[in-house]
Amino acid sequence: MSVTLPQIRALVAVVDRGSFTEAADDLGISQSAVSRAVLGLEQELGGRVLQREGDVRPTELGLLVLEHARAVLASVSALESVVRQGKEVSGTVRLGAVPTVCQGLLPQLLPLWAAALPDVEIPIYEGDDDEMPEWLESGVVDAAILVDPVSPAKGAKLVAVDEFAAVVRADHPLAMLDGIPLAELDEDGLIVSTGGCEIPVKAMHDELGLPYAYSHRVREMSTLFRMVQQGAGVAIVPSLGRGMLPDDLVMRPLEHRRPRRLVLSGPSSRPWHPLVRALVETTRSVEDETAEAVSAERATVAA
Repeated sequence: MSVTLPQIRALVAVVDRGSFTEAADDLGISQSAVSRAVLGLEQELGGRVLQREGDVRPTELGLLVLEHARAVLASVSALESVVRQGKEVSGTVRLGAVPTVCQGLLPQLLPLWAAALPDVEIPIYEGDDDEMPEWLESGVVDAAILVDPVSPAKGAKLVAVDEFAAVVRADHPLAMLDGIPLAELDEDGLIVSTGGCEIPVKAMHDELGLPYAYSHRVREMSTLFRMVQQGAGVAIVPSLGRGMLPDDLVMRPLEHRRPRRLVLSGPSSRPWHPLVRALVETTRSVEDETAEAVSAERATVAA
């Protein structure tokens, strides 16, 4: 079997763009060249990788091939960067993050990276908590800000810690409290997000010996906030989501505190793209900031 890089690039581009025409534009080649590359790949594999009738989408074989194809392209990109290393720090590094990180943390990190690495492009891929490790290992993204990773990859860096907080309407009686008991929040009916919030919310209930029940389960944070606005219940979300709140909703701390660790990392199953290491090296860790804060406090006391 003699699968080539142009064939792999063509497959991934067609799947990502959803058409042969847009894939050709991205690759800078003709549509017929893209078609020939995909056809050549199918001949090598002995089966169709794309369903061409109607919307272009991967076949069952195509889905199996796609995971490996992305990993191959990620490794090739890393190799190209290694060759360029020492000459220039430039290129593209794809970063995955969950919505609350995109809204609450990346606006702080992106300007810092732009200043330290001006010739590096960082396209953002937004997804759920569960998708981030999968995207990272399969090569959909080169780096990701992972939420509470069980076994962080060597070289990963803790870049932020936030907590879960309650979201209620501004006119809700609990909106006046500085620490809302979870049991009182439950009485109003919980609206939970399946995009990453449900597991820690359930864990909070288990830790306090409270029965876990919900009124509604939704995927999108915008849907969750809309339902809270309409009085359908209350919610618990990461505090980094504060900037996403509509004006008539407020976020209040929970009486039972539960931190969430955000870790910038490359994949565990393959070598890191050199630009991922550059991102990590130019990002301040929580430990760095804590050490500086303690040092400053000691200096003040000594003075």
